[in-house]
Amino acid sequence: MKKCLIDAGPLIALFDKDDKFHISVKEFIKRYEGRLYSSWPVITEVLHMLDFNVSVQIDFLKWISRGALDVKQISIENISRIIDLSEKYSDVPMDFADASLIIISELENINEIIAIDSDFYIYRNIRNEYIKNIFNYH
Repeated sequence: MKKCLIDAGPLIALFDKDDKFHISVKEFIKRYEGRLYSSWPVITEVLHMLDFNVSVQIDFLKWISRGALDVKQISIENISRIIDLSEKYSDVPMDFADASLIIISELENINEIIAIDSDFYIYRNIRNEYIKNIFNYH
């Protein structure tokens, strides 16, 4: 089965009907055939951005609990890699959620992502490979 990371932006858009990417993300997710992966830092970011409505936050959590998303852990052993990534991309800058996705891409050998921002056109994994953004939002 195909594996793909998903960043906070598309998840926010999926649950925020006022987001300009809401319809395109919703249609993309409906058509996507594979397993979606993310991290707890990304989930935290999404919940923070959805704080305008507790019901929407709960809907998002229920969606996760139904198995729509595989949320992976990062461990204390990954902190040195997160520091390395944060230093390497300090001019971008790379946030903790993005660094956690790079870690998961390395641990799970995932080379595709669904993202709205352009950061993942810059970041490279430990094998010096880009993670391909498969969501065409233009």
